[in-house]
Amino acid sequence: MTVEKLRFGILGCGVIGPHHARAISGLQSAELVAVADAVPDLAEELGGEYGCSAYPGLEEMLSGVDLDAVCVCTPSGIHAEGAIAALEAGKHVVIEKPVDVTLEAADRLIEVQRATGKSVAVVSQHRFDTATQAVHEALSRGDFGSLTSGSAEVRWWRSQSYYDSGGWRGTWELDGGGVLINQAIHSIDLLQWLMGPVVEVTAYTGLIAHERIEVEDTAVAILKFANGTLGTIVATTAAYPGLTARIAVHGDRGSAIIDDDELTYFHAAGAGQEGDAYGAGGGENQAEQVMEQYSGATSVSGAGADPGSLSMAHRDQIQDFVEAVREGREPLVNLHEGRKPLAIIRGIYESARTGGPVRIEE
Repeated sequence: MTVEKLRFGILGCGVIGPHHARAISGLQSAELVAVADAVPDLAEELGGEYGCSAYPGLEEMLSGVDLDAVCVCTPSGIHAEGAIAALEAGKHVVIEKPVDVTLEAADRLIEVQRATGKSVAVVSQHRFDTATQAVHEALSRGDFGSLTSGSAEVRWWRSQSYYDSGGWRGTWELDGGGVLINQAIHSIDLLQWLMGPVVEVTAYTGLIAHERIEVEDTAVAILKFANGTLGTIVATTAAYPGLTARIAVHGDRGSAIIDDDELTYFHAAGAGQEGDAYGAGGGENQAEQVMEQYSGATSVSGAGADPGSLSMAHRDQIQDFVEAVREGREPLVNLHEGRKPLAIIRGIYESARTGGPVRIEE
């Protein structure tokens, strides 16, 4: 029996909207039928590329074509606004990260989603990378013993022209912040997904290498997790020419390192194996063997250097969303999951402002 495709519309046809379009078009279970943007030329260009209708706004798109779901790809500070309008029109929603720029907006959206009963996913596509999935499963099995520490490092470069390319970039109102909420949010989400809930942060932020922006281009934070472990975040868009995004997790029986979404190091002591008194000088790197267990799966690499690779990562998350709608279950990254990295980031900003530790409330 042929299953009818989920019909998508995209709101926002700038930088990230085309990635959603490519992802949707690559799925047998989904169909892109409309796009909308306040800049008509952007909508016409994307609509023409994919042979679908183009509209000047969400209201016109909702009234002009039959949709099942809307991807919200507008500036971050109006994510909740567009998502709420789509939900109230009876549509399921995929929201590009972050869910919005304030916790108040995120909570309003959660209330509307609960009232409408529609599915909502927040983009955190790297949870679907093979390397991340492998480490998450290893942690779930206890392969690394008791967790001790973890870190997220995003040492990228963004030129001043990048910030000048859109009036909303680098603003508190529409971007919600700088490197933390725009670039590092993916790594922050992965770190807390792997390590567990963050309960306290202490942080410093700075604007060091850029002009004409309101927000931070560099941030350093210390994290305290609910399970008693500690962690760090180092994030910058002032590290020329742009290096890797790295996630590292450590336990008393093993460690793993993910560089630009590739598993570059993995070592877990075998059951009953006695560790050396001073470690094993790095230990046998089991990353290749671990990844061989996922034969046939691919890991999206080069997020820092190749923005085009995002489309493949988005495809896997949108597939999960389609299946969630069909099966009546929550998508892997639902609104509550999407709120978690935002809460950490808002806590970091508050700590940097006040100069002291900040508790993170669920």
